[in-house]
Amino acid sequence: MATSEQLKALLESYSDSDEPRFLAIAMQLAAHEARQGHQKLAKELRDIIDSVKSKRNLGGVISKTVPFVQPRGELSGLLSASYPKTRLSDMCLLPDVSSKLHRIIREHRQEHKLRAHGLVPRRKMLLLGPPGSGKTMTASAIAGEMDLPLFTIVLDVLITKFMGETAAKLRLVFDSIQQVRGVYLFDEFDAIGSKRMQSNDVGEIRRVLNSFLQFIEKDASSGIIVAATNHPELLDQALFRRFDDVIDFSLPNDELIRKALKTFLGALETSGMDWKAVTDAANGLSYSDINRACENATKEVILKDSKRIGTKDLLQALEERKSPLR
Repeated sequence: MATSEQLKALLESYSDSDEPRFLAIAMQLAAHEARQGHQKLAKELRDIIDSVKSKRNLGGVISKTVPFVQPRGELSGLLSASYPKTRLSDMCLLPDVSSKLHRIIREHRQEHKLRAHGLVPRRKMLLLGPPGSGKTMTASAIAGEMDLPLFTIVLDVLITKFMGETAAKLRLVFDSIQQVRGVYLFDEFDAIGSKRMQSNDVGEIRRVLNSFLQFIEKDASSGIIVAATNHPELLDQALFRRFDDVIDFSLPNDELIRKALKTFLGALETSGMDWKAVTDAANGLSYSDINRACENATKEVILKDSKRIGTKDLLQALEERKSPLR
């Protein structure tokens, strides 16, 4: 049975003549019925929605892709919505990390099997690791793999100096998680999850952390919560047990560096490349830095009207990313 919030949203979208939102909510209703084990009804709903979309596209009414969910009202400043096309196959990951992420996707794709035995898929992930190691991209890949919107919580809007206001905004975010299925990313999570009773602690931050702990503990929605931080040592220990998975990211090893270099260089001709030399030069860099170095080197090659990149070109770009002045 549809929730009262979904029914209200369905009627509101119809009243506003917001067809993309109307169809999106209808799809959420179909997904809800599927999770309840009503597979026949869910399929009938999806078939009707697909038929409507097909007729609209053939008739030329829908001429461009319209994002199916956009935050409204107070949420419009708190959540930044995107619709990623990234896939896990686009990422260079250590086997252990890759295995954990594929397990999450598999559990959600076969959710009906788990629910038939009173179980639910993993929904709450804490990602730890240095900057540029792939944490934010992972949230995009999960959203892309599951064809869900990615909602990034805008921390500078969420966190205010006024007593009680941040916790109230946090409640709005968790209300959205309950009502609109998507991947919700709390990036730079240490800003709200730092340890209590630190010497520089203030009462408002303690209240925010306590509110987050309560909200995530009670949350039983179908939304996926991803928290990411570069500073796990700052997190309050009470947070760790609230997450289904705690995944450690690290800088790439030699094998992943070489794989990343070949991926990021794309269609450029790399014959004659001294892969050992460029791999050694990239050691200690993050995926983000390696990507930027390859992008810069590619630009130089293109501006020279060439399609072949040499070892020297790539080494120079990699060294620039190591410069403390960049």
